[in-house]
Amino acid sequence: MDAVSTFWDRVSAPSPPLPAGWLLASAVAAAVLVLVPSLWRHARHAVTIAHEGAHGLAALVTGRRLAGIRLHSDTSGLTVSAGRPTGAGMVLTSAAGYTGPGLIGLGAAGLLAAGYAVGLLWALLGLLALLLVQIRNWYGLWSVLVTAALVFAATWWLPAQGQASFAHLVTWFLLLAAPKTVAELQAKRRRRGGAPDSDADQLARLTRLPGLVWVGVFLLVDVGALVLGTRWLVA
Repeated sequence: MDAVSTFWDRVSAPSPPLPAGWLLASAVAAAVLVLVPSLWRHARHAVTIAHEGAHGLAALVTGRRLAGIRLHSDTSGLTVSAGRPTGAGMVLTSAAGYTGPGLIGLGAAGLLAAGYAVGLLWALLGLLALLLVQIRNWYGLWSVLVTAALVFAATWWLPAQGQASFAHLVTWFLLLAAPKTVAELQAKRRRRGGAPDSDADQLARLTRLPGLVWVGVFLLVDVGALVLGTRWLVA
């Protein structure tokens, strides 16, 4: 019981505000990861984890049965759920992927604004642990384990300011990466004259709204999360 109490005290303890220089450095580092192609190719796997995890969470919340998640080396992924092939549950599940990373980043920004940097890192570990049991391929298992190990190392060994800086880096990365993935989606659709298997085109078939409208919805949510999250982080 004492161990649980000590752990909870550590997780829930508020962190000191991050100095402006460190806050700026974390934002710049996240922007570099997103904007430099050679780095983005590797960092994008973290966005895929958030994307597919959001699909899975939406499926469970809407009453669908989650059958498994696959993550691939080309940064694509697949979440399989069972239930009605149409209806609000399927629409929400399909729409959660491209909006998920931005909304997760917004939630993370809210925790950081409240001073819970360590709590955020442990929350991310908890979400990764829940995701791990749904992974159905070896590459996906490896990808989630490496990501969890990185977050755990930051949580366990970094000093308080280092933990806060890492938490801000993760948050900035999610907020900045989410709109970029939507731009990549539309570029792919434009090059191929559509992408029948994309979330936007699946939603077009479910709702009879054009896929481009759904791309706009994704972008609106992610840019809104970026603007609001930035406001919270720098306030």
